[in-house]
Amino acid sequence: MLFTETPLKGAFVIDLEHRNDHRGFFARTFCAKEFEDHGLKPTVAQCNLSYNHKQGTLRGMHYQTPPAAETKLIRCTQGGIYDVIIDMRPDSPTYLVHFGIELTAENRRALYVPEMFAHGYQALTDGAEVIYQVGEFYTPGYERGLRYNDPFFKIEWPLPVTEISEKDQSWPLFETVMVGAQA
Repeated sequence: MLFTETPLKGAFVIDLEHRNDHRGFFARTFCAKEFEDHGLKPTVAQCNLSYNHKQGTLRGMHYQTPPAAETKLIRCTQGGIYDVIIDMRPDSPTYLVHFGIELTAENRRALYVPEMFAHGYQALTDGAEVIYQVGEFYTPGYERGLRYNDPFFKIEWPLPVTEISEKDQSWPLFETVMVGAQA
């Protein structure tokens, strides 16, 4: 695997290192030792699959807080997505900065998402399928979210949103949450 750190410390794009021959290729998609060698948490508590009927479907922006903070390894296995993460670690030099990348079945890239990063994506194709390896169990009491179109973050999604859950479009605006936290 080839690890490339994003501008957000601790978040990595992971490309496959192909071993090609006349049959095609072989590539490792996960190795706990290689993840540890790069300072990443290799724990996998759950694997989830998400399927999206329509291009433009948006899921996110989700994260969990300690003690249930999650790491994620995201890979698109069919079609394509535009994946976005936001650094929600208050002590980080990239606190509240976001990063986006296309993950497709063709480029076979994965995105490693550290704990305390909000995560979401938009389907770029009909039938986009995404697999997540998650480092912590889903714990509703620690779940948090940010609105995908929050003007504070200015995320530029590549397509108009065609489908979104009521929950995802109802997260409070970040500035509202911050004002409430400071009161």
